[in-house]
Amino acid sequence: MRTSKKGSVEMPAFVRQLVKETEKRVTSFFKGGRGGGAGELSEGEEGVEEEGVIPSPYLDRPVLDKHMQEGCASWGLTYALASMQGWRAHMEDFHNCFPQLGGELSNWGFFAVFDGHAGSAVAQHCSRNLLDHILGTGKIRADADVERVTEGIKEGFFFMDKHLHAMACREGWERGGTTVVSTAITPHHIYFVNCGDSRAVLCRAGRVAFSTEDHKPFSPGERERIESAGGSVTLQRVNGSLAVSRALGDFSYKAAEWRPVTEQMVSPEPEVSAVERSPADEFLVLACDGVWDTVSNEELCAFIHSRLRVCTDLREVCSQVIDLCLYKGSLDNISIILVCFPGAPQLSPEALHQEAELEDFLESKVAEIFEELSARGDEPDLLSVLTVLASTVIPGLPPGGGLQSKRNCIISAYYQQKEARRSRLSQELSPTGAN
Repeated sequence: MRTSKKGSVEMPAFVRQLVKETEKRVTSFFKGGRGGGAGELSEGEEGVEEEGVIPSPYLDRPVLDKHMQEGCASWGLTYALASMQGWRAHMEDFHNCFPQLGGELSNWGFFAVFDGHAGSAVAQHCSRNLLDHILGTGKIRADADVERVTEGIKEGFFFMDKHLHAMACREGWERGGTTVVSTAITPHHIYFVNCGDSRAVLCRAGRVAFSTEDHKPFSPGERERIESAGGSVTLQRVNGSLAVSRALGDFSYKAAEWRPVTEQMVSPEPEVSAVERSPADEFLVLACDGVWDTVSNEELCAFIHSRLRVCTDLREVCSQVIDLCLYKGSLDNISIILVCFPGAPQLSPEALHQEAELEDFLESKVAEIFEELSARGDEPDLLSVLTVLASTVIPGLPPGGGLQSKRNCIISAYYQQKEARRSRLSQELSPTGAN
């Protein structure tokens, strides 16, 4: 990874670029301007793709706009989702949010995150059709036992993949696929369904009670299947290329005609786990690997638990998770669905007071650092303030989030100091100020 050095602290180059981009956007905000989208090019910056050069999968500047949604079910479930393109050249994530299915399944909910690769077409198509294929098996019924529901879910995935293969043959494409992580919530069970390296986590009584396992080519069972199908695992990827070992689509890795679909190099078979519901269930999270590349299960559980005690807007909680991952270095698309049960943490006056004290402390520290650095010469930039602040002991930071999770507060405080300094200098240089 390229890095830039600031004093004795080594800072990743992409973080420096992200800080610069944030400064532009925040400066525009404080000046009252709207500012252009992060994906827009200014005059003279038009991208010219050289002939024979493979375009980068990453942008020069991240797309920071978020898509957010929220909803609820009559039986006590609430949810929100947020997604961001981030540093990736294209947005390839899609999602499903059905808090209440119809008919006899009116007290069932279904949620899913689809993380596409080599294009967005497969992920988008699956987001529109996978649930129909699952329900179309006829095995998903209110009175069905766990085994039958599990069979129905797996068959739905196989039907979806078969349908995609027919499309691929008809339209002449082989590349492109998607991972899927989903959940079906019933009155008595939570079904966790995973195919690929997106992940689901259940938080119960403040702790991680369950999480799905990522399907990576280097996992022993996955590697064995890949090699038995004639493939190899190189650079931790299938045939040195694909970073996941289970997915819908990706038919160039499913060409061994003598093997069933579940024994191909890349398998469409989801791993299904049924967890009995409990009054202690707080929330579950479905997220793509753009989240899990930067935070652990325990960190995310602790962070969301703490945010729910100070914020009632689930969209804002999801937004804070995305910001946290972005500033911890995620270079991927970032998508998260947060589903809260009746036992989720509630707004706490004590937690709100502690949060206010923390933000007051951060604002005072930013002012102190700003003044100290200003006394040495030129106006300090945001990165300089962040670097000094990062070496400061700060009590009461959100668990699992650390200093990165309070970045917006820090940036706001920095620009308040910056504008105040410029105002003072302007007054000192004016004729009335000179008198």
